[in-house]
Amino acid sequence: MSPYTPVVYEDVNATYAAYAEGRCDAVTSDRSQLTSRRTALADPDNHVILDQTLSKEPLAPAVAAGDSAWTDVVRWVVFATLEAEELGITTANLAEFANSNDPVIARFLGLEGELGAGLGLTNDFAARVIQHVGNYGEIYNRNLGSETPLNLPRSDNQLWTQGGLLYSPPFR
Repeated sequence: MSPYTPVVYEDVNATYAAYAEGRCDAVTSDRSQLTSRRTALADPDNHVILDQTLSKEPLAPAVAAGDSAWTDVVRWVVFATLEAEELGITTANLAEFANSNDPVIARFLGLEGELGAGLGLTNDFAARVIQHVGNYGEIYNRNLGSETPLNLPRSDNQLWTQGGLLYSPPFR
């Protein structure tokens, strides 16, 4: 193993400036930040993001402490995007599921149960989320994945059914 000297900066912008100026040879961060920052470099194709994962640092939404109602809403909106992807529901085919006899889909779309009301939302909140922004896969592809210059592979951001870490609890 070759010796190295860590260089630490207080500010993330200073870190990437040092890398861009050749004052350090490598940068570590989460894969999404590395991918995003690479696009801002003078010659993005001249920089490689290694496949190795050095640490487990998942990214997630954050809300102010003490607001449990808002925390629940944010949590279940994220779950809705995951559940929709697992059920195969997209912005394009959402209407096709409206008359489903499947109780899982009926609960998810708010046709049965009171999950939305329990959150202070309409019972069809999940359907409304999917209608406006899509399922998790659609959101990912539109912002980080195959539909962007970043083209960041999902890896662990896949559904559990695809070998990833993402899943939603039941909509009950």
